[in-house]
Amino acid sequence: MKKKLVTLALALSLFPITIIAGEKNVPADDELIQIAILLDASNSMDGLIEQAKTQLWKIVNELALAKRNNRTPRLEVGFYEYGKSSLPSATGYIRQIVPLSSDLDRISDELFKLTTNGGDEYCGQVIAQAAKELRWNPESNVMKVIFIAGNEPFTQGQVNYIEACKKAIAAGIVVNTIFCGSRQEGVDSKWKDGADRADGSYMSIDQNQKIEQIAAPQDSAIMALGQKLNTTYIGYGSSGAKRKSIQMEQDRNAMSAAPAAMVQRSIAKSSSSYGNAGWDLVDAKKEKQLKLSEMDEEELPSEMKGMSAKERDTYVEAKTKERAELQSQINTLNEDRRKYVADNQRTSQAGISLDQAIVKTVRKLATDKGYQFETK
Repeated sequence: MKKKLVTLALALSLFPITIIAGEKNVPADDELIQIAILLDASNSMDGLIEQAKTQLWKIVNELALAKRNNRTPRLEVGFYEYGKSSLPSATGYIRQIVPLSSDLDRISDELFKLTTNGGDEYCGQVIAQAAKELRWNPESNVMKVIFIAGNEPFTQGQVNYIEACKKAIAAGIVVNTIFCGSRQEGVDSKWKDGADRADGSYMSIDQNQKIEQIAAPQDSAIMALGQKLNTTYIGYGSSGAKRKSIQMEQDRNAMSAAPAAMVQRSIAKSSSSYGNAGWDLVDAKKEKQLKLSEMDEEELPSEMKGMSAKERDTYVEAKTKERAELQSQINTLNEDRRKYVADNQRTSQAGISLDQAIVKTVRKLATDKGYQFETK
């Protein structure tokens, strides 16, 4: 019997968790892009982590310009850290920070908690782990992408990177590699070979590069409107108040990282990519996830307790209208901002940054999948 159980366990381990967990297929009318970002968190990668923190919202905003079948895709992002000696050696010094999720505030919150310290960087193992344990959607029309960034040889560890990359692409997951250093060093240390084996792109960046931030005349107004958006969110249920607190904390994190990050976050909050139906009544009602009239009194926030069914609808509808107006103002300002930044962007930069590497690659992959990008 013991032998049979071992055999069964081994057989199950060969299948992705998505199948075991019964992940639902994407409906025909729902577009989806899934991206996992694997970050080297060893001592020399402080600059890489900082770029991830400050550029998350810019990446989201660029992807929000994509459309297929006249629909904007739902975006799910997952993060791993690897190569940090404070992580257990038994796990290969690897930790899943956040699974594939549309909860952008949670992703931001976890990124700002990240720290670095020395360790061994096992690229093959973290790729294999991300490809196996994340809830990748099995539908062929879903764009599934891994980005791995680091600066040590791609060959480290007991898991062969060649096999890991082959298994990833066999599951429809494209692996792109970002080497933090010179392009030739990345080629010599097999980062390009890893990408080639999984139909991906190889890029090199300077993780310590100071990102050019162009201050636009529209920035202060966009940031003010972005903070005002928070007043339109109505936290409900056991986690509502906490989640609204996290939302405001991520505003502070973005502002402390760089004003440009707060601008990009405010723009993201005005897009369809920023959805919070799990804790916000406006989004939950919009997504038809609940009926206000059927909610228990204890699920409601303090400002709505004691309201009649009609009063609940009136209150949420007013917040919905206010949010739409604020988002419209942000989007109008952003159209002018994008033109201003494009006109003032310097063309002679030392190299590309993490966000530029990701956006450039995702745009190409998305175009190959039939997406078109608006030119706002």
